[in-house]
Amino acid sequence: FPFPYAPYRIQEQFMQALYGALEAGRVGIFESPTGTGKSLSLICGALSWLRDWEEKRRQEEERLLAQDGPSPPRARPDSADTGPVSPTRDPDWVTAFVQNKEERDRVDRLKEEHIRRKKREDSLEKIRHNVQLKYAAKRKRCEEDEAKRLLQLSKEALSQGAGEGVLDQLDHNEDELILAEYESDDEKKVVSGLEEDDDDLEEEHVTKIYYCSRTHSQLSQFVREVQKSPFGKDTRLVSLGSRQNLCVNEEVRRLGALQLINDRCMEMQKNKHEKKSGEENEGKKRRVTRAVCPFYSYEQMQFLRDEVLVEVKDIEQLVSLGRETKACPYYGSRFAIPAAQLVVLPYQMLLHEPTRNAAGIKLKDQVVIIDEAHNLIDTITCIHSAEVSGSQLCCAHSQLSQYMERYRKRLKAKNLMYIKQILYLLERFVAMLGGNVNQNPGCQVLSQTGTVLKSINDFLFQSQTDNINLFKVQRYCEKSLISRKLFGFVERYGGPASAVKINKENQKLAGLQNFLLTLQQGSDKEGDPPVEAEHDQLRAASPLMQIEGFLSALTNANQDGRVILNRQGTVGQSSLKFLLLNPAVHFAKVVEECRAVIIAGGTMQPVADFREQLLCCAGVDPARIVEFSCGHVIPPENILPIILCSGPSNQQLEFTYQTRDLPQMMDETGRILCNLCNVIPGGVVCFFPSYEYEKQVYGHWEQTGLLSRLSAKKKIFQEPKKANQVEQVLVEYAKCIKRCSQTGGQMTGALLLSVVGGKMSEGINFSDDLGRCVIMVGMPYPNIRSPELQEKMTWLDKTMPRAAGQAPSRVLIENLCMKAVNQSIGRAIRHQKDFASILLLDHRYARPAIFNKLPQWIRERTQVKPAFGSAFAELRKVRTHHILCP
Repeated sequence: FPFPYAPYRIQEQFMQALYGALEAGRVGIFESPTGTGKSLSLICGALSWLRDWEEKRRQEEERLLAQDGPSPPRARPDSADTGPVSPTRDPDWVTAFVQNKEERDRVDRLKEEHIRRKKREDSLEKIRHNVQLKYAAKRKRCEEDEAKRLLQLSKEALSQGAGEGVLDQLDHNEDELILAEYESDDEKKVVSGLEEDDDDLEEEHVTKIYYCSRTHSQLSQFVREVQKSPFGKDTRLVSLGSRQNLCVNEEVRRLGALQLINDRCMEMQKNKHEKKSGEENEGKKRRVTRAVCPFYSYEQMQFLRDEVLVEVKDIEQLVSLGRETKACPYYGSRFAIPAAQLVVLPYQMLLHEPTRNAAGIKLKDQVVIIDEAHNLIDTITCIHSAEVSGSQLCCAHSQLSQYMERYRKRLKAKNLMYIKQILYLLERFVAMLGGNVNQNPGCQVLSQTGTVLKSINDFLFQSQTDNINLFKVQRYCEKSLISRKLFGFVERYGGPASAVKINKENQKLAGLQNFLLTLQQGSDKEGDPPVEAEHDQLRAASPLMQIEGFLSALTNANQDGRVILNRQGTVGQSSLKFLLLNPAVHFAKVVEECRAVIIAGGTMQPVADFREQLLCCAGVDPARIVEFSCGHVIPPENILPIILCSGPSNQQLEFTYQTRDLPQMMDETGRILCNLCNVIPGGVVCFFPSYEYEKQVYGHWEQTGLLSRLSAKKKIFQEPKKANQVEQVLVEYAKCIKRCSQTGGQMTGALLLSVVGGKMSEGINFSDDLGRCVIMVGMPYPNIRSPELQEKMTWLDKTMPRAAGQAPSRVLIENLCMKAVNQSIGRAIRHQKDFASILLLDHRYARPAIFNKLPQWIRERTQVKPAFGSAFAELRKVRTHHILCP
């Protein structure tokens, strides 16, 4: 395997196993701990396979083409020479003719593909080496820009003094808020997209690898690894992203919220197509100027596509290129998909079928690699779940009613029919929460509160909406862009800043303004949890966008999900949530269509969840599933994992919900930390099961004086709840450790109190002195009182077989707990020369069922210590060894 440096033995094993899985068309679960060069192993192993596959295919094509076509079909033999022909079997000459025809057709197809591929490769090669060609394209763009600027100046000069036209435009500039005539798919086959790009959409999709990860920063990091690898120069790679990340139109970017950006972009495209057809009918009616996107230029996007394929670029480089070439990176990158060999994209784009189809991603016979996949099941569940509040439902109903009233005379019958259906759905949904859609949701106090779960069919039946075709309503929302129109309407009339003059025509709109103001005031009560700005903006702007997601979720099969009615205090605070129970239904198509699927991560244990809940439920043959787990590159003496069963005062460590609040348990935890902080240099990271428990323990230590004893040795930091404060805490934590190591003295570093499942337990590296010891307090079991979890457990017990005598629901609880533990304790060891201790404070970790769910490389080196004394001695030994042999 080509590699930028001499690979570790485990990297070679990883690449060989990966190559074999791709060659055999398997579904693989691959585990390679962080710090073992997983990304490079994935790149070099997968691209080596792709290079060999392309070479084999090319040789096969050349062999067939070299035959110069098959021999001509034999003439029909003379009837005298033939024996009797069975009535059920074709004569030999017919069979031979058919076989030859198929072979000829295949050769013709190969010839066409060969010519097309050669043409594309020559074109890209020319662009790669011909600087003059790039310069000519750039000069042409500059000339066009200058011509547009002069034309605009001329128009402005002509329009000066023509004031009477301005009034006319103000009267008619509402036209863009009115829904266009809607024809359903039954009546008319709607063909969307550019007229010019038919050839490109039909372009042959070469065999490729789709690589996806969780965040854009992880994808950018992966692309940089590709650039550094031996494949960086000659791999056709394209990075895909959301409009929020790729849009270069500042007017659209300013909208902030993803849904608003999506809808505005779609509307601008629509305006561009309507403008073409509208120019023909210019004289028939007064035209309204509608915004079109200047970056949505087919010629420029073609140029961008070629530039992307010529040289590997990450998202940031793609956006810069888009700005420079005045071409849309979002659509330009999509045009590059058919010819690309490696497509890099976020989870959602691959796992959500409508998004996948819209992007032009074809999975048939392709390879998919899903990295950072430890949360894959949760990710699929979240993507296909949806929640709407009572406030949003009432607000959407009010907005849509006002919209319908204002434009009733301008809307076609089909539009009115669908709007009335949506209004009815909203009304019935609010009624299910126990409220009235026409009253302020913040003032409607509910007599009955609590959480109720219903199947989809029961929910639709009890809300009396089972007679409405939700598939058609969903398609209408998608095609008509009604939520975008409604957002424009509310933008214009929904706030005090844009209040309209009260006259007969728009008197009713004053009610909408007042209603929105009361909603806003109602949601600003003290004690409300902080909401992210984007969600805040969406909720205030166009709640219908959120509701569309809920309607879409209700189209799932009855057995695959549940509707949760969460009734709290008032109708406004209550909510409807769709919970997906069976993520396998949405993953099935991926594993069915793909040649091979690789699910990879640093910590994949326990893998039973992936195998049972995801792959087997998706219909994957167990024989097709392959598992690979490799060790770590660090020497055995560089890691000391200890399961501690009791503390310094011989108090047994068992942090159950019943015992963890006892003062003696919190005291014992404090004593363990005090002892460790005396001997461990640098940073110590201590994980608690929840924010509440961490707060409770901290308060107890303050009262007992343990906190001041800890503070004498380590400066104490607490993980913040707000995501935007995490970076600051980490910077201060790192500075403190560095300062202590340089100056010496009594203070030896810092202690970070973190939370399992919080911001610090995933994606953050505590390498070297930042994490010389990681402590796990108790076992972070999920809250089994949660209605969602209870429903999932019930569903698993009904649908899954018992494993080793255990109920599937019990296995789920243990797996969720150990997944969280493995993610947290894997934060400390990040490279070959790193060293750290890992302490698991609870005797239950020693039980075989739990112990076996630790990652193999940690499990092999773990020591179980019944008493604190022997564990403390081991920790002192590690410290002495690394002081003497740094």
